[in-house]
Amino acid sequence: MKRVFLIVLDSVGIGAAPDAHLFGDAGANTLRSCHNTGLLRLPNLVAMGLGNIVGVDFLPRTESPIASYGRLRESSMGKDTTIGHWELMGLVSPDPLPTYPEGFPTEVLDAFMEKTGRGVLCNRPYSGTEVIKDYGEEHLKTGKLIVYTSADSVFQIAAHEDLIPPEELYRYCAMARDLLRGKHGVGRVIARPFTGEYPFTRTANRRDFSLAPPRPTLMDRLKEAGKDVIAVGKIEDIFAGRGVTRAIHTHGNTHGMEVTLNCAKEAFHGLCFVNLVDFDMVYGHRQNAQGYANALNEFDAWLPGFLDLLGEEDLLLITADHGCDPGDCSTDHTREDIPLLVYGKKAPVQDLGLRQGFFHVAQIVAEALGVAFTAGGN
Repeated sequence: MKRVFLIVLDSVGIGAAPDAHLFGDAGANTLRSCHNTGLLRLPNLVAMGLGNIVGVDFLPRTESPIASYGRLRESSMGKDTTIGHWELMGLVSPDPLPTYPEGFPTEVLDAFMEKTGRGVLCNRPYSGTEVIKDYGEEHLKTGKLIVYTSADSVFQIAAHEDLIPPEELYRYCAMARDLLRGKHGVGRVIARPFTGEYPFTRTANRRDFSLAPPRPTLMDRLKEAGKDVIAVGKIEDIFAGRGVTRAIHTHGNTHGMEVTLNCAKEAFHGLCFVNLVDFDMVYGHRQNAQGYANALNEFDAWLPGFLDLLGEEDLLLITADHGCDPGDCSTDHTREDIPLLVYGKKAPVQDLGLRQGFFHVAQIVAEALGVAFTAGGN
C-alpha cells in the first residue's frame, strides 16, 4: 500500500459498551440518536457496510458492501479523545486519566495563577457554551481567566479574543500544560477563545495541548521508517506533535474534508490521519441531534468524490474515538463501541465482526504500510 487515509468521525459511537454503566452511559447510542431525528441520509456509508455492522440494525443492510465492516470495543479505561486516539494508534491505557468533578485543587490553581499573573473564574465542570454566558462579563471586567473542566480529563481556559488574543491564550495553555503532569497529568489543556457580546460566541481558534503519549505509537514507528505522517485537524495536538511529519490544522468539518481531498490529490507514502471534530464539539456536546445528523449527511455526500481520487493501492479506514450521544441527558462523552469501515479498490471485503480493542486500526495500518508494529501494548 502506498497511501492510507484514516478518518476519525469524532464521537460517532454506535452503542453503549458493556461497561458503559460504570461511566454513567448505560443505553448511549450516538448514531441511533442521529437516526431518530428522521434526517439521516447515508447512502454511501450504507453501501460501504455501516448498516451491516453488528448492532447497527436501525440502518439498512446491503447485500454487496464495497468495504469491510466491523465493530470495535475500547480496551483502555476512558471515553475521551486522547485515550481513544492513542488506542487507535496502538497504545492501550489501562488507567484512566485524572478528572476533577469538584474542580481543580488549590495547589494547581495557585501555581497557574502565579505563572500567568491572572486570577481564575469558575473552576468547576461546565458546558462550554454556558460557562461563557455565566462568566464572560465578569471575565471582561476583571481580566480573570475562565477555567473549567468536564467529565473528561481536561483543563479548559476560555478568554475573550478582544481582551486576550488567541496567541496569548495559547501561551497560558502552554503554561498550564507544563504544570499539569504526574498525578495531575490531564489528557488535554484546551484553549477556548470566544468573541462578541453577551451571550458571546466561541470562535474556531480552539487549540488542544495534549499530554504526550507515554510510549511509542504507530505514528512514531511510521516516521522512524521514513513514511509520511500527515496530521489533519487536531491530530498533531492530540499526540503532542509526536510521530508527525506534516500538520494541517483545520476549522471544522467542511475545512477538514477540503484538506483531506487535497491530500488525496498529492503523492505521498504513508498515513494521512484526519480528525473531523464538529460531530463532537459542535453537535454532540451541545445536544444537537439534528445538526449532528446533517453533519453526517454532509460527510456522506462528500465521500464519492474522495473515493474517486484513491489509487489502486490506497486504503481508507473510517472510524471514531468514543461517543457523544446528543440524545441523552448529558453533554459529556459517552462510553461506546465504534464503527470500522475499511475500503480499498483491491482490498478484500469481509465482516470483521466485533473486535476487542481500537488498536486493531493500528494493526491494519501497519500491515498495509509494511511497518513492523505490535499494537495493544500497555
